Amino acid sequence: MRVHFIAIGGSAMHNLALALHQKGYVVSGSDDEIFDPARTRLANVGLLPEKEGWYPERITKELDAVVLGMHARQDNPELLRAQELGLKIYSYPEFLYEQSKDKLRIVVGGSHGKTTTTAMILHVLRHCGIEADYMVGAQLAGFDVMVRLSDSAKVTVLEGDEYLTSPIDRRPKFHLYKPNVGIITGIEWDHINVFPTFDIYKEQFAKYIDLIEPGGTLIYCDDDKEVHDVAVKNSRTDIAKLPYDVPEYKVKDGVTYIVSATHEEIPLLIFGRHNMLNLTAARYACREIGISDNDFDKAISSFEGASKRLECISKNDEGVVYKDFAHAPSKLRATIDAVREQYPDSRLIACMELHTFSSLTAEFLQQYAGCMDRADVPIVYFNPHALSLKKLPPLNKSQVKDAFKNDKVQVFDDSQQLFSTIKGFVSDCRKRDRKYCLLMMSSGNFDGFDLKEIDKK
Repeated sequence: MRVHFIAIGGSAMHNLALALHQKGYVVSGSDDEIFDPARTRLANVGLLPEKEGWYPERITKELDAVVLGMHARQDNPELLRAQELGLKIYSYPEFLYEQSKDKLRIVVGGSHGKTTTTAMILHVLRHCGIEADYMVGAQLAGFDVMVRLSDSAKVTVLEGDEYLTSPIDRRPKFHLYKPNVGIITGIEWDHINVFPTFDIYKEQFAKYIDLIEPGGTLIYCDDDKEVHDVAVKNSRTDIAKLPYDVPEYKVKDGVTYIVSATHEEIPLLIFGRHNMLNLTAARYACREIGISDNDFDKAISSFEGASKRLECISKNDEGVVYKDFAHAPSKLRATIDAVREQYPDSRLIACMELHTFSSLTAEFLQQYAGCMDRADVPIVYFNPHALSLKKLPPLNKSQVKDAFKNDKVQVFDDSQQLFSTIKGFVSDCRKRDRKYCLLMMSSGNFDGFDLKEIDKK
């Protein structure tokens, strides 16, 4: 099968291209810019385009399918050529569904916790020797790519993003997967540029429930008021509804333990109340495919977490540095609470970057009130250039500080000043012989700063 990718350099797109290449498909692609790690990974298997740009002459009738990435525009010359020739054009999620429509599909949806819950399920399946196809939004330890497609696996585990499908399909991605087992981990307003009100955003999850296959199962976080509301109001009687809550767990000497049904304390490598909820969602999903709680507990004890999700960058006797993908208000709150619980005696320096379209919008910014209150040193950073790239009105530091409703919050719009200040706080902890915990949270990269440099210095 011959497949061409329009915008092959995207995080999701290049992983799908690699997966199809591994499956034996003839893969080609184009993009107007490709950065690492996609550039190197595509080059290593001979899939990197010879030159950047769009070349409609590469779109021919010999192609069996074209996969359209979200980065492309509606007037993309390759897309227009494919439409002119009447070729089959798939969005990324459409292609995933086409490849998995005859398998049992576990889809993990929610405003937060999707990647970690998906990663937990995959970790347990691998530990239990169950083959699975998958798509997950982060690089996982022990998994070469973020997408796997095969003819042999009977189960597919998909991270269900609520963002738009493609430039020519305005449906949320997770509406296309039609799960047999659908999970909702949490609902909090996001993607304000696409869903201008919370009610419109919340409605997408109600539709998601309606798209679960008859005879399927909805696993939902009953600890989340909005999720509870959506699940309870749904009138379907042809699916099972399984609510979950926080399991019993303990934190002792810097280690978190879950308590099993037989009262055994299982040590974990992860921590935080939000991760205990994610773990329970994963447990319920694994039950649906016949994995016992005992086998789940054995497997989950070795789970180290997904990339950039409370990922430990550096640790010594003086302190620890974590980075996390948290950027939405509830994610910040949950991540800070988790670190506070795990390191109660350390000075918690929590820094977040306003990076997404929503977080840089003055209207949405008000949602951050109080979400960093449990940090000893709360810091917020934004790059004014990011606002201009997203064609948003400028923000000033006073606006940002006022939105967080916390007098201790320090706001920076210069990355060098930011890291100089952070190093000063770390040095002060060392002088006072007090342990520190530095938590860096962003869906971006703080303008490319190497976080390991902080701990070295």
